[in-house]
Amino acid sequence: MNIEQEIKALREALRLHNYNYYVLDNATISDYEFDQKLKQLEQLEADNPQFFDENSPTQRVGGAITKNFNTVTHTHRMYSLDNSYSKEDVLDWEKRLQKILGDVPINYTCELKYDGASINLYYKNGKFEKAVTRGDGFQGDEVTANVKTIKSIPLVLKEEDLQDFEIRGEIVLPLEGFNKMNQERLENGEELYRNPRNTASGSLKLQDSAEVAKRPLDCLLYQIVADQTPFKSHYESLKFAQKTGFKVPNTLKLCKNTAEIFDFIAYWDLHRHDLPYETDGVVIKVNDLHFQEELGYTAKSPRWALAYKFQTEQASTVLHKITYQVGRTGAITPVANLEPVELAGTIVKRASLHNADQIAKLDIREKDTVFVEKGGEIIPKIVGVDLEKRPKESIPTKYISHCPDCHTELIRTEGDAKHYCPNEFGCPTQITGRIQHFISRKAMNIDGIGAETIELFYKDGLIRNYADLYDLTVEQIIPLERMAEKSAENIIKGLELSKEIPFEKVLFALGIRFVGETVAKKLAKHYKNIDHLQQASFEDLINVDEIGERIAQSIIDFFAVPTNVEIVNRLKNKGLQFSVDESKLLHQTDKVAGLVFVVSGVFHKFSRNELKKSIEDNGGKVSSSISKKTNYVVAGDNMGPSKLTKAESLGIPIISESEYLELLK
Repeated sequence: MNIEQEIKALREALRLHNYNYYVLDNATISDYEFDQKLKQLEQLEADNPQFFDENSPTQRVGGAITKNFNTVTHTHRMYSLDNSYSKEDVLDWEKRLQKILGDVPINYTCELKYDGASINLYYKNGKFEKAVTRGDGFQGDEVTANVKTIKSIPLVLKEEDLQDFEIRGEIVLPLEGFNKMNQERLENGEELYRNPRNTASGSLKLQDSAEVAKRPLDCLLYQIVADQTPFKSHYESLKFAQKTGFKVPNTLKLCKNTAEIFDFIAYWDLHRHDLPYETDGVVIKVNDLHFQEELGYTAKSPRWALAYKFQTEQASTVLHKITYQVGRTGAITPVANLEPVELAGTIVKRASLHNADQIAKLDIREKDTVFVEKGGEIIPKIVGVDLEKRPKESIPTKYISHCPDCHTELIRTEGDAKHYCPNEFGCPTQITGRIQHFISRKAMNIDGIGAETIELFYKDGLIRNYADLYDLTVEQIIPLERMAEKSAENIIKGLELSKEIPFEKVLFALGIRFVGETVAKKLAKHYKNIDHLQQASFEDLINVDEIGERIAQSIIDFFAVPTNVEIVNRLKNKGLQFSVDESKLLHQTDKVAGLVFVVSGVFHKFSRNELKKSIEDNGGKVSSSISKKTNYVVAGDNMGPSKLTKAESLGIPIISESEYLELLK
């Protein structure tokens, strides 16, 4: 055997032992024998650098230093899941599925929802290429060097059936490893880590991958994503992933109906504390991948998946004081300042009280002993008051009448749950809040500037609105507290780069009330530039797909304010993108404008997503379900029988993909 063959054989042997130990939990050689083989391979690679392989088992030890994590746009968006908390929620979800799919039998998969940090792993030619955090779902941070140190993640695949794909999962810190890390910190007199989830997430952003390698992180996989796969079901794809070398938990279960789903939930609600990892619920998915395509997505979540959350942990503590926060839109949010209490692994000091009605409904008062929950185990909320412990001198809470920041009298319009400060251009918190929204990651994503920097600029009189940012100079920034020449230059560079941010994100960044990311995209696509949007009438706006009266009125109100128009004009003059990129408009037409299509089945000339994009690029709208408003059903192979029946009963034309292409001519 020559040197190259010996190196390849050692790599293959180590990969197999690694898989047996970290994925199957079935060691086939001792740790000592493994270490000896690894040292032998390290020496051979050092002596023969011409055979270097970035995916060799020797490259897992870390050592790469990453000072700035690159932002990477996901090839396929990472959606969040809708949450449910009761059997009724699950049954309602099933009804929504049947409304779209028709009266067909639906199989489901149930998986435990592990509490960790979401990750997207990319494989190319059967080899690990890169790892990207979830981020905002559209883009995340590349953490390849750190993730490569996690031994349960294969760097080279055992099978070659699928070469290029993404696989998604959760980076977790097993409880045993977490407790061991804390024991070491205790012995060293260091502050303890609060919980496994935050520690796992923080580990991914450490600059030295050698430090990450010391932490016993694990990766549990739950979804393969690719443009084309040979799989017909989600269950089949995960079984393939297991066979290929990925750690897919054996708790995965195929369920024929909701009764079996509820059995799975009941079992794990009782036994979840026996697991080596933290879990906070169950993820239920429609198993058939063809059905998943039929169901599609809402603006935020897949329709074909649902997270069932186990009952939230509750704690009682004393409410010391109620304070009030001002949002960027002027909305006032009351906040309960609590005696610190541990809840679901974190220390809770504050909880939202939502609005005046919620305070009145629960009769919440200062000095009360209150019950606190984590809503969806994320945002703490007060769910009740222990009246037996209420002090005798207790007095009912009187909601504030004036803004806590600028002291303007608050207003509350009919039908609105919240109070508002109307001093839009004079209230400091509203001013800085709008600018902070403008620079945020989902909006202009300006590097080098954070919330604290905005507060600093405002306090020193450098900015009063987000257009002022583009007048800043290095010379103005350097004298400020905690600023240096390099920091100042990075801020100016970040502002300059933001001029390339596309129109829909700039529109979202303006902070028009009710215009979120999805609405901004629809408006940008329909109006093409800010001038057309600015001139649109109320009637014109409500005729845009999914733009209701509330959004339309908010847009009209925004452009009716001369200050807003002046700021937009200043941003235009600074070179920000206020029209859709011409190259994107190149292949867009109005050939099927105003027509509503439903796409069903498997196609040959297009992928389903390509067909939907073609319809939208040519002015049409794609709907997930057939109704009287549907103009055409584009049918491929294996079209759902219920959709066929409904289309025929309503007299809706059913056309092939070839006939759709004829429409475009």
